[in-house]
Amino acid sequence: QVQLVESGGGLVQAGGSLKLSCAASGNTFSISSMGWYRQAPGRQRELVAFITNNGGTNYADSVKGRFTISRENAKNTVYLQMNSLKPEDTAVYYCKAWSGFTDHWGQGTQITVSS
Repeated sequence: QVQLVESGGGLVQAGGSLKLSCAASGNTFSISSMGWYRQAPGRQRELVAFITNNGGTNYADSVKGRFTISRENAKNTVYLQMNSLKPEDTAVYYCKAWSGFTDHWGQGTQITVSS
């Protein structure tokens, strides 16, 4: 079993920065990739960024150049550094871990960017 615990959400002014973290525990050996999704009210949950076990990364076009995903200790913790935040970044952000047999989700953390 894998548990994901997120932290770092909050309210920030447009143009500001926040850093999210997601700590994985349990059977972390089974995790192949980790990433971040976000969901705003009335919208589908969308992929923001992910990072694979070999270090490859991918970003949504809307955040490319502003957000950076990174990891610590190979698999156990993933971060999302968010710079130049915009009001349209406002959403609940969810950490996700991909494994060979199942996927795991964090509890979600609210990001609100004021104009």
